[in-house]
Amino acid sequence: MSRTKIWRMYDSKGLILEIHPSGGKYWRFKYRFGGKEKRLSLGVFPDVKVCEARERRDQARKLLAGGSDPGELRKEERAAQLEQRARQDAAMRFTLDNDGALSLRIGTRRLSLTAAETAELRTFLDATRAVTPRF
Repeated sequence: MSRTKIWRMYDSKGLILEIHPSGGKYWRFKYRFGGKEKRLSLGVFPDVKVCEARERRDQARKLLAGGSDPGELRKEERAAQLEQRARQDAAMRFTLDNDGALSLRIGTRRLSLTAAETAELRTFLDATRAVTPRF
């Protein structure tokens, strides 16, 4: 039997298995927070078994009982991870060795400056710091 809409199988305490017409199966936790109905993704079936989905649901329910929105907490965690990754990328892009030579990577290209060239660049940047760019 072919379905054209998302089909939902309800477990208990807000746990749902959503079956999409394309064949994908996704665990969701349906809950209310601040007077609004929300859903939280708990994983993909069969990678996440029912017992693990229930554990994840129970963890989300504990957060709700503590007055926290599990969906917002997940968004904050992801934002923090993205920020951390951006910081690591920037740290990997610019390197300064013990002699004072600067090396920077832009895409697959790398530019290396000697210690003297790095000192000249610093002098230039310090001198132009107060200059406002024209657009």
